[in-house]
Amino acid sequence: MKFTTAVFTSILAAAALVSAAPLERRSKVKMIGKTTRLDAAGAIYFISNEGDENMVIAASINADGTLNLDRAVAAGGRGAHGKADGPDALFSQGAIKASSKGKVLATVNAGSNTVSLFSIDPRTPTNINQIGDVASSEGEFPMSLAFNAAGNRLCVLNGGAVNGVICYKIDKKTGLNVMPNTLRPLGLNQTTPATGPAGTASHIIFSEDGKQLIASVKGVPPTPGFLAVWDVADDGSLSPDFKKVAPAKDGILPFSMTVIPGKNAILATDAGLGFDIFDLKDNNRSSAIAIDGQVATCWSSFSKKTGNFYLTDIGTATVTEVHVDDNLKGTIVQQYPQAPGSATIDNDIATVNGRDFLYVLAPNATAVDVLLLDAPGTAKKISTLDLSGPTKAAGITINPNNLQGMTTFTR
Repeated sequence: MKFTTAVFTSILAAAALVSAAPLERRSKVKMIGKTTRLDAAGAIYFISNEGDENMVIAASINADGTLNLDRAVAAGGRGAHGKADGPDALFSQGAIKASSKGKVLATVNAGSNTVSLFSIDPRTPTNINQIGDVASSEGEFPMSLAFNAAGNRLCVLNGGAVNGVICYKIDKKTGLNVMPNTLRPLGLNQTTPATGPAGTASHIIFSEDGKQLIASVKGVPPTPGFLAVWDVADDGSLSPDFKKVAPAKDGILPFSMTVIPGKNAILATDAGLGFDIFDLKDNNRSSAIAIDGQVATCWSSFSKKTGNFYLTDIGTATVTEVHVDDNLKGTIVQQYPQAPGSATIDNDIATVNGRDFLYVLAPNATAVDVLLLDAPGTAKKISTLDLSGPTKAAGITINPNNLQGMTTFTR
């Protein structure tokens, strides 16, 4: 067969395109909605966390902030439930995370001790495809994930008998590749699955400048918990040992962590009190603030629109809005009761057409609540997305005690 220069060039170009294409796995997909929204502003994602098969459930975000259930995608592993009753199976925040910058999504598979990575189609954000193979979490009972700001690195927190952190470099073609010198132990006396909620790891995040990796650990009353802080080198490696940062007096069960912008500080929910402020600069302005009547305030997120934090309590099914001033003084702005007994857990905030919306997973109601955050002190529920009917019709197993996670992606 005779090859012309033009033909040979086209063959080389095609080969280059193939070699550069992501190594995407064909995950099992179950459609929930009748049609996929092609004009979606973004998507929310959470996990079924079922013991026989973990599924990523995706719903499109409409222009007005409301939601449409779209599909469930096999995560490539199994879920798990910690040794405790009821919802919040993983005792954590961040079980699934999206990076708008990297256009990728990651989830833990707590029952398989693995992590899965997906590409996000920015034109149709509910369309996710697994990249490469699942990666070992190099520990047991993975529970929380954190992307760096660039979306090209991912770290996982393991909370089982083998606990600690490890980080991966993200390759859009091959998936997750373990980074050298990032496997670091926490040294907790735990089981697999974890026994909690007290005494368990909770959440992992990067500091605002990306120079620290931070994991939160709940205490076992009367002994308070702590934040474990590793320094992050330019090559992404972690310091050999972590710095242990204790909460202020009366702080006991630090859970989720949300960066306080521009302050080198963190607001951490505290299931035994309300919330803690950690001043990572010199600890002089750290504090522990009680929320009257709270039962277990455990999840949090920050709204750029209002400049405030939004905390959810699984016991009272209440959203609490908190303001932190320039001196790191935290005050309660307003509280917003949701459906009684709905067990509000993971939450996240998305900006859609210049407006902020809070998405709250309410497992006992098998629903997602949507609150509009137009201004400080004025959060308003605008809709509730039912999960039970549509997922049952699509043949997807949903157990309120296993549902976990909430993360958003916007175009």
